[in-house]
Amino acid sequence: MAITAAMVKELRDTSGAGMMDAKKALTETNGDMEAAIDWLRTKGLAKAAKKSGRTAAEGLVAVAVNGGKGVAVEVNSETDFVGKNAEFQEMVGGIATVALGVSDVAGLAAADMGGKPVSEVLTDKIATIGENMSLRRMSVVEGTTVVSYVHNAATAGMGKIGVLVALSGDNEAFGKQVAMHIAAANPAALSEADLDPAVVEKEKNVQMDIARESGKPEQVIEKMIVGRMKKWLAESTLLGQAFVVNPDLTVAEAAKEAGVEVTGFARLEVGEGIEKVEEDFAAEVAKTMKG
Repeated sequence: MAITAAMVKELRDTSGAGMMDAKKALTETNGDMEAAIDWLRTKGLAKAAKKSGRTAAEGLVAVAVNGGKGVAVEVNSETDFVGKNAEFQEMVGGIATVALGVSDVAGLAAADMGGKPVSEVLTDKIATIGENMSLRRMSVVEGTTVVSYVHNAATAGMGKIGVLVALSGDNEAFGKQVAMHIAAANPAALSEADLDPAVVEKEKNVQMDIARESGKPEQVIEKMIVGRMKKWLAESTLLGQAFVVNPDLTVAEAAKEAGVEVTGFARLEVGEGIEKVEEDFAAEVAKTMKG
């Protein structure tokens, strides 16, 4: 597969690696971007494996809670300016309220909102505001107590990051602290049991390859991997992470002290995983002037 300059730039932006290292990684992996990031990590050349992609799409995440059920909904727009539009905010808040009565984004798109399906309400708003929008995704969390938190709020109940936390007991103050922790720490799953086994195995293989680069004997490497995977699992799971309010405790330990159990969570960030095409404005102007 031909390795293009654009591919090299993308890998450099994603991993922080140098140009020649990025090109070699792509060559070694036949242009597979994720495999190239793992190759760079193995060689100790990747500064950060930002596999989720750059956050690029704009819009809002809105949260709504009713009793033991909470929902978070992401509605995207082309520009951040629309996210500050009161008309857009009112629509997104209304969609979040409707979401309390459905279980998934397909059901939400078809649900009634003021006599029209949500999808049609969105289409009408596109025509009114003059910018493309999309109902991208939603998450549902249920529990004895459900607490919501919005980080970088544009208005009440909506902003750039929306978090829901489900607890087994009644301690909203603690739940709010955990929600703020999730907004900052972005755990991959609640516990080790909730992690995708394929993701865990892939990380183990990457760590094995990194360890083998040291040249140590296989039996030593196996012992190294046990410690490294234990650390990775703790950092990747909410219950295993050091609690931001008291780093001497894990979130699970802090919950026990608070007399509750964290049973579930959801975190939605605007534009997460969507890559925006960045244009060279100067080049675009020059091209236009040439006719």
